[in-house]
Amino acid sequence: MRIHGFNKTTLLDYPGHLAATIFLGNCNFRCPFCHNSSLVLSPDALPEIDTTEVLQTLKKRSNILEGVCITGGEPTLQKELPDFIREIKALGLKVKLDTNGTNPKLIDRLFSEELIDYVAMDIKNSRDKYLETAGIMSGSSLSNELLSSVMTSVELLMQQDKPYEFRTTIVHELHTKEDIRSIGEWLEGCNAYFLQAYEDSGNTIRPGFTSPSPQELLSYKEILIPFIPNVSIRGVDL
Repeated sequence: MRIHGFNKTTLLDYPGHLAATIFLGNCNFRCPFCHNSSLVLSPDALPEIDTTEVLQTLKKRSNILEGVCITGGEPTLQKELPDFIREIKALGLKVKLDTNGTNPKLIDRLFSEELIDYVAMDIKNSRDKYLETAGIMSGSSLSNELLSSVMTSVELLMQQDKPYEFRTTIVHELHTKEDIRSIGEWLEGCNAYFLQAYEDSGNTIRPGFTSPSPQELLSYKEILIPFIPNVSIRGVDL
């Protein structure tokens, strides 16, 4: 596994559970507002943490921790992921996967083999603006395949009986009320949807974006409620 970050304790990354967070490198999107650009653009330049060391630490803390959040980058790009998760599950820990949804076959496999307990999938924008917001040039066979995969993953998650969430990082320059309404129509009836305000980490792929105002977020929530009753705003004091 290409592990480039390991947070031994978090109360934020796995809802309702004391967890550890593992950060994996590489991503097939280039979202310009990405807050962790080094994991996306230059993971090979980052220090790598030994997988055995991570598993040993999790084992030592398994009487304290309840779960592990695996995030990125995009974790599903790593072919060793199922075996790695299997070792985590053997410690009696729950596993939450953060994903951009571009590998529905692997997500389906992880569900089928009962290797994941919670999935958080990013929804970048409305379908019409999805590729642009993800930093992918539209019109190619690859871009069409990526968008199709995202849509398949949305359908897959909405058919599951295990907990999942969709979430969108709202960027003032990239999202409009029309986009939010379109997202609501797309995800209508889903279990849970979170609006997250963009924050400039100082490590973004393209600087210059700004956060939405609390009023913007509240107005977006009101637009979504008729489609998705369980809408929350995360990480902002309103």
